[in-house]
Amino acid sequence: QVQLAESGGGSVQPGGSLSLSCTMSGSMYRIVAMGWYRQAPGKERELVASVTAGQSTNYADSVKGRFTISRDNAMNTVYLQMNSLKPEDTAVYYCNVRGYYNHYDWGDVWGQGTQVTVSS
Repeated sequence: QVQLAESGGGSVQPGGSLSLSCTMSGSMYRIVAMGWYRQAPGKERELVASVTAGQSTNYADSVKGRFTISRDNAMNTVYLQMNSLKPEDTAVYYCNVRGYYNHYDWGDVWGQGTQVTVSS
């Protein structure tokens, strides 16, 4: 069974930095991408950033230039470095892995979520 263990997050003042990490245990037939989503109160969950096995990255426009996603394939770990944080970045951040369980069946695995609060 695939599980995700997240760490990091917390509270920081505007302009500050935080880092998140997420390690996958278990195995999948093939991982398509690992990434981070976030959900603020009263809002839908949205993609923050993702990275493929080939290290191609994708960022939400709202975090481009401020957040950096990276991935250690050997360790099955994905990181999110968040700089120049803004109050609107406040949300629960969820780690996500999308991949194939076998040659045909694919799905998403989610972490439990970690709170990021940006406030003065």
